[in-house]
Amino acid sequence: MSARGRRRAPLALVVAGGLLGGAVLTGVPAGPAVAASPCLEQPATPIRDRAPAERSLSAQRAWQTATGAGVLVAVVDSGVDTRNPHLTRAVRPGTDLVGGAGGAPGTTDVWGHGTALAGIIAARKIEGSGLVGLAKQADILPVRVFVADDAQAADAGTGPSAQRIAEGIRWAAGHGAQIINVSQSTNVDTPALRDAVRAATAAGALVVASAGNRDTAENKEDHVRYPAAYPEVLGVAAVDADLQPTTASIHGPQVDVAAPGASVLAPRPGGGDCVLGDTAPSSSYATAYASAAAALLAERFPDETPVQWKHRLEVTAARAGADVRTDETGWGVIRPDEALAFVDDGSAVGPTSPAFPEAPRATPTPAPIVVAREVDPLAPVRAQAVWWALAGAAVIAFGALAWRLVTAGAGRSARRGPG
Repeated sequence: MSARGRRRAPLALVVAGGLLGGAVLTGVPAGPAVAASPCLEQPATPIRDRAPAERSLSAQRAWQTATGAGVLVAVVDSGVDTRNPHLTRAVRPGTDLVGGAGGAPGTTDVWGHGTALAGIIAARKIEGSGLVGLAKQADILPVRVFVADDAQAADAGTGPSAQRIAEGIRWAAGHGAQIINVSQSTNVDTPALRDAVRAATAAGALVVASAGNRDTAENKEDHVRYPAAYPEVLGVAAVDADLQPTTASIHGPQVDVAAPGASVLAPRPGGGDCVLGDTAPSSSYATAYASAAAALLAERFPDETPVQWKHRLEVTAARAGADVRTDETGWGVIRPDEALAFVDDGSAVGPTSPAFPEAPRATPTPAPIVVAREVDPLAPVRAQAVWWALAGAAVIAFGALAWRLVTAGAGRSARRGPG
């Protein structure tokens, strides 16, 4: 069947991984899907080299403080294959919301995406392999919400769906997940997804989501993606092997931080390791690294809230300037070791601390205007002149009165005469 003849889901929601390279599920025709994941095409053998991100994220320093022990990280994705020995002891029974009979534990993964994410987060060390998860002692809760991201899955109704992702987020939060990894994105703000994120946050879980990939999005321009854009969510973009911004990621206000998305070492379904993201860095893998970093924080600071864990990763991220945020990398590339060491006293420059929110600035009340009385510089002279005038007038009046009295006396004497 041609791409134009395929039935598509109503929302433009994609799995945000270069591993998938899948078609966008939307109401308008999209390009042909990739039938097989690159990871499944690689040999089922272990890779002895250590993951480059282990060095670039200073994992060894972070592990001196936390390893993710006791933290439950949900992977809301294509399932997690526990046959890979990296994951056998790391995965708890989860759920299958799309294709499992009787609520299967979410450990079927024919597509390979969820298995790769789980390994980036919490792969256990095994003989002959250099792969180990950034949160190497965290537990994985698999929540299967899609089977594949191809035309067959779209026709069968088992491809990515915003509604099922929302259900997966709710299920994960309700079953104890403290971190919920969602390496998927949609350009539609759906009430079900928004409400699921709020419910998870209220339950004490931090949702970490992909900011989107350009090669799997129908709209290739930078634009807002969900659930990454919700304020409670940590939205993650990918950087390349040199930790530089990459055009492979969709950029926008949904980007809070960035993490490595290229040369990623991950477990292969069934067994063995694979290298991902060499062709195009993927925000799927970057999201998994950020989820792992958040798991380290959840172990170290169990009494803090999800938004406080998010703030730690943002405020300590590597960036050009302390108060500089960009749509390419958000507040910068995560530094788990710095986030673990950060002491929040409200003085750090950058994103506002949820523990020390900015107090609203009071509108100043204008001071009453006092009009000063004008001082006449000639007033003293005028006052003196008035007094002199009054004095002169008094003298004249007195003189006139005296003259009248004198003339009146002389007249009386003349009228009397001699006796």
